[in-house]
Amino acid sequence: MTQRIVSLLPSATEIVAALGLAHRLVGRSHQCDFPAGVERLPALSSTKIRTDQTSAAIDAQVNEILRSAVSVYDVDTDTLKALQPDVILTQTQCAICAVTPADLEAALCSWTGLAPRLVSLEPNDLGDVWGDIRKVAAALGARAAGETLIAMLQARLAALSARVADRPRPTVAALEWFAPLMAGGNWMPELIEAAGGRPLFARPGQHSPWLSWDDLAAAEPDVILMLPCGFRLEESLADLPALTGHPLWSGLKAVREGRVYAIDGHHYFNRPGPRLVESAEIVAEILHPQVFQPGAGDFGHRGTGWVQVPPQA
Repeated sequence: MTQRIVSLLPSATEIVAALGLAHRLVGRSHQCDFPAGVERLPALSSTKIRTDQTSAAIDAQVNEILRSAVSVYDVDTDTLKALQPDVILTQTQCAICAVTPADLEAALCSWTGLAPRLVSLEPNDLGDVWGDIRKVAAALGARAAGETLIAMLQARLAALSARVADRPRPTVAALEWFAPLMAGGNWMPELIEAAGGRPLFARPGQHSPWLSWDDLAAAEPDVILMLPCGFRLEESLADLPALTGHPLWSGLKAVREGRVYAIDGHHYFNRPGPRLVESAEIVAEILHPQVFQPGAGDFGHRGTGWVQVPPQA
């Protein structure tokens, strides 16, 4: 019997597709938008957060929801049941980022007949991402495909690291949120290291920490990467005043030297799945433009995945 899969996590949807099993998907979260075609599946979740706001406004709204002790997400339990999935993919890492098992509690408790298998992912670093690929592959009866996928992704990262092994390694501040400031943690330090940089403020596997402006200024990063969680490239650029309006911004070395870059965090760094390798490739393009040139057959994410932010922005 062919399994019917519901994925309530964008990275899990991308893992299923990378395993060659996208045809088994019957439902998705409202955030699942890759690969092309998944948007035609019924969306089974919605968010209480207005996402067309600044990072400061979103932060205030999230905190208000959490103070009210309610979930950030709603799940369409009636449609979920009607789809009769055999497997539901979700996550337990962050109740703000995506649907969790707690959000599914009402649906699963009232399920009649054989309940679907719930597979929860919790990646904190790259090793966990590989482990989650194995977990999904095992649940879908595709262990061999999972190992092949992991080996391919690890080989790409190793090849990337080899190309920058003898290059200078600039210090990098990855900003995962603007107001308040948050540094990129979890797998992001490993991606920066693989791309030939030295990550600041977080260690691999460490949950993204809050960051003070004084600490950012004191570190004097060579490069600043703007990749706020859930923000597409245009949304990051629209929220630039949250950074440029601060009195310490213009004095930062990276700003003075024009080494500030806005990145599509929503589709790359914030999704712990196969495209984390592309995320590392984006950083490599930024840090080592002499090595990685689109005209030479390299990645070519400039203008689509990232743009340079002018010092006067």
